[in-house]
Amino acid sequence: MMEKIIDCRGMACPLPVVNAKKAAEELAAGDRLTVLVDNEVAVQNLQRFSSHKGYVSTGEKKGDKEYAVVMTITGEGAAPQPEEVDCHRDTRQKGMLVVLSGNTMGTGDPKLGAALMKAFVFALTKQDQLPETVLCYNTGAYLSCEGSEVLEDLKLLESEGVTVLTCGTCLDFYGIRDKLAVGGVTNMYEIVERMESAGHIVKP
Repeated sequence: MMEKIIDCRGMACPLPVVNAKKAAEELAAGDRLTVLVDNEVAVQNLQRFSSHKGYVSTGEKKGDKEYAVVMTITGEGAAPQPEEVDCHRDTRQKGMLVVLSGNTMGTGDPKLGAALMKAFVFALTKQDQLPETVLCYNTGAYLSCEGSEVLEDLKLLESEGVTVLTCGTCLDFYGIRDKLAVGGVTNMYEIVERMESAGHIVKP
């Protein structure tokens, strides 16, 4: 049995889960992964991740702002036996459309909303299955333009085959068409068409 410890103290959400997922993928059934974090929210997030993967986990407070989440890797979530890898395998989920209709996530404090949106797009890049299309409109148009805090993550999604589209009317309204830095420009007809044909729509 192998035991692995990763220190995620001081990391913002969702990095502890992202790092735990990456570490768990390198382990086999029966191996144990310990994740060190500094807040209860991270503990809860890690235990939800563990439960979702079918792992057995425990959380323990070690000291002031020091927690340990121990996961035992089970067969279903364990790393598979080595096999020939297709480097060009399509990881997109057909029919999945992500709609970014604003440059913040949710309503309330704009700084919090911007931080949540940044975390959402980052977490999106770490999913096993990526969306087929990301659609940006209204103030969401700012997300695909120069200076956006999520620009690099959108570029990463595009490099993985995800189609990134931004509303042309929105770019013109805000005077930022010349700032578009990722993906292409779309129109309302195509927006409606893609929404109607989507298998499901994810809207943060």
